[in-house]
Amino acid sequence: MSEATSSSAIPEDIAKLSFEEALGQLETLVRQLEQGQVGLDDAIASYERGAALKRHCADKLRAAEERIEKITLNADGRPSATPTEIE
Repeated sequence: MSEATSSSAIPEDIAKLSFEEALGQLETLVRQLEQGQVGLDDAIASYERGAALKRHCADKLRAAEERIEKITLNADGRPSATPTEIE
């Protein structure tokens, strides 16, 4: 499989992660950057990876929101499902 060619593309290794795995990696990167545990070149690479992890998490959340349905009552009192409006 080919590597990402666009700056907005999510790398394949990140795309395979679950939301929880990606969030955990993002938290670790942020902690390392905040503590100054990495040099400048590594900090830049970590920032870029963190941005991709953030996009991946946002995409996963957006997909989950689109699947959530709002339960409403019909005129006859029976429940029906309607898609949730995403803002």
